Amino acid sequence: MGILRLDPLMVKLIITVLLASFLPARGDFVVFFHWLTTAAIALLFFMHGAKLSREKIIAGSSHWRLHLWVMFSTFVLFPLVGLLFTWWHPVDIGEDIYTGFMYLCILPATVQSAIALTSLAGGNVAAAICSASASSLLGVFISPLLVHLVMNVHSDYAGGSLGQIGNIMLQLLLPFVLGHLSRRWIGGWVEKHRGLIGKTDQTSILLVVYSAFSEAVVNGIWHRVGVTTLLFILAVSLGLLLIILTINLLAARLFGFNRADEITILFCGSKKSLANGVPMANILFPAAAVGIIVLPLMIFHQVQLMVCSIIAQRYKKKGEAETAQKLSTRSGKAVVESQK
Repeated sequence: MGILRLDPLMVKLIITVLLASFLPARGDFVVFFHWLTTAAIALLFFMHGAKLSREKIIAGSSHWRLHLWVMFSTFVLFPLVGLLFTWWHPVDIGEDIYTGFMYLCILPATVQSAIALTSLAGGNVAAAICSASASSLLGVFISPLLVHLVMNVHSDYAGGSLGQIGNIMLQLLLPFVLGHLSRRWIGGWVEKHRGLIGKTDQTSILLVVYSAFSEAVVNGIWHRVGVTTLLFILAVSLGLLLIILTINLLAARLFGFNRADEITILFCGSKKSLANGVPMANILFPAAAVGIIVLPLMIFHQVQLMVCSIIAQRYKKKGEAETAQKLSTRSGKAVVESQK
């Protein structure tokens, strides 16, 4: 059951949270980590832009029905479920946790894991690249707007003001665009050093998490978040993911998508990006609140990887079994023909 192992990034996140809990940044180190985190986030989105291949996007862009549903699932279906859950408030667990779930629901899809799982399961990889990349790019615009339109009503945070949306554009979109425009010069280097760029992604996330949880620890996060709260977040994350996966599966079959496209819809329409969500939260929300708000996102990240890995393995095994059956059938027919 190796697929149930913790994601390496999740292990690093847990270590980072523990480090921030016992050794939070204080005094001048807070300012230092603020500037270091800002620089790391800018570099992260610059590299995201540089990795974005127009050729691969064009190759998968013809599947407009698939992309339309993935965008609907990511930016409409997820937020609607989040709104219903926030309105329901089944447990008195604290407004910050519900804010975190609502924030989770408005984020764009993750890119790397959605493509990797689609490939493993035998899905439409070209369409997955196009859909996940488009979701990540559009999320820089759409997610802050959704924070402004939705979360100001359902939380105590004025997280989506025009000034903060401007900060998003400056700190995330501008580096992204510059990175993409510079691809013609650095594209080859980027392709050769994808491992190094992956480390840049993780380093940026870990810096934001350390800064956020340092601030949260100083403000008493662990007095408000206990084992019961963590178990509640885990249960809701699993329930939320299963709801979205079920709806996406039914929609894919209802609208007549083939097997490969069904897989792509499942994995691109059910993911939420930790890489985009953590840096964006650092800009949109007060520093003291970021740690607890991104907690549901961090736990959902692990849940989505574990559950979707299981689903991808099952698709893979089913595909291999069907292929073996077809080969066996063809071989049997060939033997019969030769005997004639």
